[in-house]
Amino acid sequence: MTKVKICGLKEKVHVHCAVAAGANFLGFVFAPSKRQISIRKACELSQIVPKHVKKVGVFVNPTEDEVKEAFEKVPLDFIQYHGNEEPTFIEKLGLPSIKAFSIRELSDVEKASKYNVDYYLFDAPGTDFAGGSGKAFDWSLLDQLSIPKEKVILAGGLNALNVQQAIAAVHPFAVDVSSGVEQDGKKNCELIQSFIQAATTLQ
Repeated sequence: MTKVKICGLKEKVHVHCAVAAGANFLGFVFAPSKRQISIRKACELSQIVPKHVKKVGVFVNPTEDEVKEAFEKVPLDFIQYHGNEEPTFIEKLGLPSIKAFSIRELSDVEKASKYNVDYYLFDAPGTDFAGGSGKAFDWSLLDQLSIPKEKVILAGGLNALNVQQAIAAVHPFAVDVSSGVEQDGKKNCELIQSFIQAATTLQ
């Protein structure tokens, strides 16, 4: 069954409903974004996350110290690198990792093969910030992927109406959603529930 990551969580009520609906990963954004939260807030939210749900910290071009502090204090299960981080930087830190790639063309997909990470997240290009644009990219570009599908996380413009189509096209390990479960710029429990239900009832 396809796993689900709900990203950009900021409030306890939405953490609760994501966990209750069956989310496997929860994303806390530490990079500049309208969904950015502090380490202190992430610590507070993490206290209500059960152990079987993995906590992911999202960073864009962070320093080593920023990553280590969040990983240890929150604590986090994975670091998601959403910027121009080099493979050597990620390997030196040696933490469980997800590397995000913004996909416009095939050459963007091919960059993934340079990285040795736990999961590869393929996203649509951001607008004001890295990721979170609410737009999908051409999923057929992933047909050329040499990386095992069990390491692929699909993001970018997903919602309850198109996630089954996306899973059928790509067969990813997990799907990742943020703006697709928001209403008026805020997470919405009903949208979170309907997305997870759609993503997990296909198979």
